[in-house]
Amino acid sequence: MSDARAPASSHAAVSPLAGHVLPQDDRVNVARLVTAYYCNTPDPGDVAQRVSFGTSGHRGSSLLMTFNEAHILAIAQAICRYRQRHGIDGPMFVGIDTHALSEPAFATAMEVFAGNGIDVMMAAGGEYTPTPAVSHAILAYNRSRTAGFADGVVITPSHNPPDNGGIKYNPPHGGPAESEVTQWIEAHANDLLTCGLRTMTRVSFEQAMRASTTHRYDFLNTYVDDLHQVIDMDLLREAGIHMGVDPLGGAGVHYWPAIAERYHLNLTVTRTSVDPTFGFMTADWDGQIRMDPSSPYAMQALIAQKDQFDIAFACDTDHDRHGIVTPSAGLLPPNHYFAASVDYLFGHRPAWPHDAAIGKTVVGSQLIDRLASKLGRRLYEVPVGFKWFASGLLDGSLAVAGEESAGSSFLRRDGTVWTTDKDGLIPALLAAEMTARTGRDPGELYRALTDALGAPVEARREASATPEQKVALARLGADKVRSKRLAGEPINAILTQAPGNDAPIGGLKVIADHGWFAARPSGTESIYKLYGESFWGDRHLQQLMTQAQSIVDEALRDAASSDDDGSAPLVRPPLSDSVARYRN
Repeated sequence: MSDARAPASSHAAVSPLAGHVLPQDDRVNVARLVTAYYCNTPDPGDVAQRVSFGTSGHRGSSLLMTFNEAHILAIAQAICRYRQRHGIDGPMFVGIDTHALSEPAFATAMEVFAGNGIDVMMAAGGEYTPTPAVSHAILAYNRSRTAGFADGVVITPSHNPPDNGGIKYNPPHGGPAESEVTQWIEAHANDLLTCGLRTMTRVSFEQAMRASTTHRYDFLNTYVDDLHQVIDMDLLREAGIHMGVDPLGGAGVHYWPAIAERYHLNLTVTRTSVDPTFGFMTADWDGQIRMDPSSPYAMQALIAQKDQFDIAFACDTDHDRHGIVTPSAGLLPPNHYFAASVDYLFGHRPAWPHDAAIGKTVVGSQLIDRLASKLGRRLYEVPVGFKWFASGLLDGSLAVAGEESAGSSFLRRDGTVWTTDKDGLIPALLAAEMTARTGRDPGELYRALTDALGAPVEARREASATPEQKVALARLGADKVRSKRLAGEPINAILTQAPGNDAPIGGLKVIADHGWFAARPSGTESIYKLYGESFWGDRHLQQLMTQAQSIVDEALRDAASSDDDGSAPLVRPPLSDSVARYRN
């Protein structure tokens, strides 16, 4: 690995292919993938083949019969019925990314939307559309309206592997749909699958594209022209710092040259490839291609170029996540950059509301807690999923919000809403603003912050998990923590619900004064994640992670031992109390 400062993380087994370009034979067969999308019919009686909305929409692979034409027909029709039920009768903004399954899924969805008479705003010229550009468009249309609200759909599996497809729904607030919305859509989509899609409305794709309800919208220029409202683009132009960006073959591939031209920036796009196999990518930890800008394995190409730029950055496939590469520190872990950016923003956004809070997820760094205290700002801590931040960003009660997985957004410079979904482009450009204004890159700014508040070390482990194991981990309760100490420290709190909004975190978090861990299943992949952080160094972190792993292993053993008849394990529900507190 060329990045010696990569975050402490480990996996069940790191593939020898990690950090390397895959051989041709190991890349996805696009023709086979698209054929399977149209020819494979999912079995709605098989729970693995039903529609399932995770933390960010429905995702799957046509080869596994988890993302096929039938799924998109059902989901699109369910969204139409949701709109009708809730009186959403404005236009629907629709964007797609560069995954191979996004184009056929777009065609399918358009057949349903046109069949239901919905006004659709699609990108002019068939342009790829980042998630934040869709959110920005929804908010721009709905601003000052009292009726006829717009909503949106983004066809993307985000940073998932090339054989995946995905679709997510953004209601009129512009952000990811809340759980009650996605549960409604999921249930109705599965009902449609079960009844053989007999009650849906559909026209041909040719009819859909010629329909009077199908309109072209300039997502690219509308978004790019407005960027000066959220980033000091004049400073970037005048400072002339050299920026490098790798779009990772994603939906923002044409946005970056437009940004450079519009604002006269010294910005180099290091790669303009669009390849549905993503064969130019170096493989992630498990040997799979994954366009994750926070992974040092996936980011090898840009890390190798770090000394050619004053600041460099990348975004994932739908450009709602960011990765920041600095000369001083290489690829910054997302928690490090989020802390540095929050500290900078509150010092350089004087028009922001004085009572606006900082949003973080339960697996974000405890350094943010300390920073919030230093800044005198309220901390709003929620479960994983950006949907929890949408309403706060919309009304300005949240100034900035971020996830440990490198998703964030923040207010315009005047303190009003920018986007209510994750936006990978603005934190990338903010890294350049920070460098231009302070003369130090975000890695240096982070070190200065930790000199004042303490320097945490962090770890994240990922391992494969079956659907049954994921259920077991989501239902972890305080009863699984039998010790009153965490790596030698008294335990202050055991959380199964988030402090900010009391919503279930879908796992467990155990907190002491100088360290914590959390365990939860992924909402989008067949893995579980174990997070840990210590302010007492690597040795303490390893003790903490060992204790955390033993709790997870016990939960998985209990789930397996309850599987008496070979069917899915029966898992004991968690204790009813959401927080168990221990004192000396």
